[in-house]
Amino acid sequence: MATSTPTERPLRKDAERNRQRILTAAGELFAERGLGVTLDDIAHHAGVGVGTVYRRYPNKEVLIDALFEQRIQAICAIAADALAIADPWDAFVYYLEKGAELQARDRGLKELLTCSTHGGAGVAEAKVRLRTNVTAVYDRAKAAGVLRADVAPFDSPIIHFMLGAVMDRSREVEPELWRRYLGLMLDGLRPESATPLSVEALTAEQLDAVMHTPLIRR
Repeated sequence: MATSTPTERPLRKDAERNRQRILTAAGELFAERGLGVTLDDIAHHAGVGVGTVYRRYPNKEVLIDALFEQRIQAICAIAADALAIADPWDAFVYYLEKGAELQARDRGLKELLTCSTHGGAGVAEAKVRLRTNVTAVYDRAKAAGVLRADVAPFDSPIIHFMLGAVMDRSREVEPELWRRYLGLMLDGLRPESATPLSVEALTAEQLDAVMHTPLIRR
């Protein structure tokens, strides 16, 4: 019994070091290349054996949960900070702009927020909290009369989805191009000269169905 104790502590330290290396490597690859990277890619980038990754994270969704729950919380914090801004329109712009900045820096986060097919319970719970905060930002702006009345909180993921498409296509040419189209969208969200929209905003169920739909059908 006495001989087994000294050998356990280094193993635990090694395991923790490997866990941190895996999370760091996954965060870097997801941010750069999106959620399409494999556990094998992550193991290679982390400099650990593939078996080490699979023992800790038996599938990619477990790793996504471990890595992205806190990152979604960062988006929630942006929405909470927006609610602390006195002017409702400035608060609304702050949420859209700062949220888009995070997604522009992290492809994986962008894909996670605009697609419901990745992540497990932790990510799902974080998204529920995000939806609550975003709804408060939208409702406050509409109540103040600075946001057109036919805009709904469930429009927010679609807006970010559209901005994300610009981010992906222009990243190597002009990485800040999305800001131009955010400006155009913001003008369209003001009530002063708004024309009626021909289609209603999605319901929560419809939004989930859209986010579950693959981008490319085979």
